[in-house]
Amino acid sequence: MIRISSQQIFSGGINRLQELNTSLNNTQQQISTGKRVNKPSDDPVAAARILKLDQELSRVETYQRNVNLADNRLKQEESALASSIDVIQRVRELTVQAGNGSLSANDRRSIASELKERIGQLANIANTRDASGEYIFSGFQGNTQAFAQNVSGDWVYQGDQGQRVLEIDDGVTVPISDHGRGIFVDVPASEPTFFAEVASGSSANARISSGMVVDEAAFAGVFPDDIVVSVADDGAGGLEVTASNRQTGDPILLTDPSTALPPAASIPYTDGMSVQVAGAQVELYNAVDQDNFVLKTAEKQSVFTTIEKLIYGLGNIDKSSPGGQAEYDDLIANSLTNLDNAQESILLKQTELGGRMNAVESTKTFLEDSSVYTNEIRSQLQDLDYAEAISNLSFQSFVLQAAQQSFAQVSQLSLFDRL
Repeated sequence: MIRISSQQIFSGGINRLQELNTSLNNTQQQISTGKRVNKPSDDPVAAARILKLDQELSRVETYQRNVNLADNRLKQEESALASSIDVIQRVRELTVQAGNGSLSANDRRSIASELKERIGQLANIANTRDASGEYIFSGFQGNTQAFAQNVSGDWVYQGDQGQRVLEIDDGVTVPISDHGRGIFVDVPASEPTFFAEVASGSSANARISSGMVVDEAAFAGVFPDDIVVSVADDGAGGLEVTASNRQTGDPILLTDPSTALPPAASIPYTDGMSVQVAGAQVELYNAVDQDNFVLKTAEKQSVFTTIEKLIYGLGNIDKSSPGGQAEYDDLIANSLTNLDNAQESILLKQTELGGRMNAVESTKTFLEDSSVYTNEIRSQLQDLDYAEAISNLSFQSFVLQAAQQSFAQVSQLSLFDRL
């Protein structure tokens, strides 16, 4: 016969009540949270799988944010490019209009005036910013304005040639930006051309016009070397203009088209004067002793430079002069070709953007499906069956009440009551 002490009865009863109360509390917690597994001890195997699924969902959510960012950036760039094509198309219409032989000088000035407005509009588009305030066409230099006017008032590119990429899935990256040089600057020109700028070290007020090529044969004799136009003291109290090959240093003859003088090694400088050198014509302003200007030759030409040279030609070509009409016709023809090339450059970039956007959309759909599938598995492991839980809660409450009543009766038993 086994003897059970009163202490054992009390200890066993209390332990049983605590176990039942713990089970009841766990069930209540499951019902309140809606989760079957609230801590690893509830189901160690399920808890480990849920942890891995949570990590997968976190990974998917990170990539979904990247996908949304990529989608927004690409759509913004696509919108900017579409707007730029509209502007260039309007410039092309104005160029065709300018080619009308019946236009007066005032008509051409009116066209040039609108072209100035259009080039400003195009610059605003090229300087589009994203939601964070960065310039989308500046490459890696997001805080630097993509296009700005130099000291001569010409629009020049200030960014770099970087291209930002974003990872939108494991091992899947997509470019989310394009630099302005590749879109607006490196446009094939109809014929060899040049870009004029004030050389470094020159006076702050020195200016040079966009200029244009007026003699293709003469210009081809220098191309692809650059030309340096210099202003210096002539030793007699005035200033003179000279020109040289930037690469070789060889002197180049130049002329002032306002005079009938033949080409010379140097010509007197006057403010705002026109200078023709190796078939290129430019105007010099505010020059002082030791000022230098560079005509950078190139086979490619910025769409901004194309419009600037068109504006320059509309205002500076005298159609009544010998060869003036042919020069003007060449300007219109070359401008139309260069504008078509600029449009083609942008259209090619739009096609490329379309491919990127399709890739982003496909990845977005894949991530959404992956998220749904992962959430379904996670739900099966973690979510609570309320009907079963409430049934368990009722049963556990009943068992706990019965145990409490039984313990209350047993705890009153004592041999002293029988004496």
